[in-house]
Amino acid sequence: MYYVYILLSKDHPKTYTGITDNLERRLNQHNNGYHFYTKRYKPWSILYHEDCLNRKAARKREKYLKSAAGRKWIAKNFFS
Repeated sequence: MYYVYILLSKDHPKTYTGITDNLERRLNQHNNGYHFYTKRYKPWSILYHEDCLNRKAARKREKYLKSAAGRKWIAKNFFS
């Protein structure tokens, strides 16, 4: 099982979208500075996640969420 997730910075107006097979471990990695982009805006919390059957499906959904249409969907569903 893979997950597509959206993180929300608690201190900055930033989000981050990614995929993982372990949400708790990945959130800890982001909050402990293991990722170049996310270490600048920590701490993070999980805003949203989706279950996906495999890595290919998760990657397809992640690419959509990072597109202009996906960013509009995120804004509409979480910030309006």
